[in-house]
Amino acid sequence: MSVTEKKLMLGTAQWGWSVSAAEAYRLLDNWLKAGFRRVDCATNYPINRNPADFRAAEKILKEYTDAHGLQDLELTMKIGSLDNMRSPEVNLSPSFIQMAGEEYHRLFGKNLSVLMFHWDNREDAADIQASLESLHRLCGNLNLRPGLSGIAHPEAYAQANASLGLNFDIQLKHNVFQSDLDRYAPLERHIQAGGPHRYFAYGINAGGVKLHGDYTDNSTFMARGGQQEKIAQQLGKIQSLLPDWATAFVRPPVKTMNHLGLIYAGLHPGINGVLLGVSSTAQLQESLDFWRNLETFDYSDIFSALKKIHLPT
Repeated sequence: MSVTEKKLMLGTAQWGWSVSAAEAYRLLDNWLKAGFRRVDCATNYPINRNPADFRAAEKILKEYTDAHGLQDLELTMKIGSLDNMRSPEVNLSPSFIQMAGEEYHRLFGKNLSVLMFHWDNREDAADIQASLESLHRLCGNLNLRPGLSGIAHPEAYAQANASLGLNFDIQLKHNVFQSDLDRYAPLERHIQAGGPHRYFAYGINAGGVKLHGDYTDNSTFMARGGQQEKIAQQLGKIQSLLPDWATAFVRPPVKTMNHLGLIYAGLHPGINGVLLGVSSTAQLQESLDFWRNLETFDYSDIFSALKKIHLPT
């Protein structure tokens, strides 16, 4: 699959938190103007441990779609989490899935494209199968595609999906420091005529890793519990290769971890799309500009080097 065939998706995890409603509206303005339609959201966004902000991201998105009369978004909505406190508590009972799916279909109508399970820690294949059967019926009735994100036990999902053969959109963390792509391999055993699963990478800049410079206490990397010593070896290898990457070919240079993340996901044959978790219009434009570079110039040497640097988790 070439870069031009892969799909970009606009993330909303920071909306209502570090991204104000006004900035989110500007992001959507620029996103749609650039010709993109895929947007990702979840019931528990933003996950900022402030109960007052539970479902704030979807509220912002709803206000925008209503104000502009949109009917052609391709919205992925993730369900299951019961709060935005980063707790493991979820509800994926058949009745809740039915209720949540119908509610989001009522709210977003034709804009809703994918209904996705979010953060499921269950291991019991029978319980999971009951959830998948409900999701299967609901998606069939509403013409939606089923999806998964943050699944703790893909092997249990593979067992539960054996009789259903559902084809999922799957969101997973994927960057040079950590990739969950191999962890979802068991799900490939049961695929029917609807085609293979589709994999969308998030966390491509490794939670705010910098190629150069120190981190402040309130930086994204430190706020998310990042530990510099755990990435030091791989980051050192990347830093040592940057001068060669900048001079080896006539092409725009690689300047940020975001650029490397776009390369590592965009050129990976197992990834179907990339979720952009940008927090400003400037970051969005920088990402879109470099994505166009991937469509135009050859960065395959950097991708090959990053594959060698990546260490399995």
